[in-house]
Amino acid sequence: MDSGVTLAGAGAEAPGRIEIMQIAEVVGTVVSTQKNRKLEGAKLLLVQPLTLEGAPRGTALLAIDSVGAGVGEKVLVVIEGKAAGDALGRKAAAVDAAVIGIVDAVDYRDSP
Repeated sequence: MDSGVTLAGAGAEAPGRIEIMQIAEVVGTVVSTQKNRKLEGAKLLLVQPLTLEGAPRGTALLAIDSVGAGVGEKVLVVIEGKAAGDALGRKAAAVDAAVIGIVDAVDYRDSP
């Protein structure tokens, strides 16, 4: 089962919708001493999207951390440039993905 979530009003009715929020696991950090000035001081994380069962899904993503997440933690990631930049308070920054929450638990019941 997929762990992507589409927010209402964010392409939910569009054919081929894009999932803009995902559950992922932080699998590493990235150090970049030279980067766009709007990203100065930003912590970069490598995150692996997960299924609801916790299995890796797709390829890992580079995301800006806004919550102080660490390696091994499950996180909520927003995937979409404008939403990611807004979540970080860095409007017009070159951001495609941002960690916006640390997941404490997932309570999921598959429909019969």
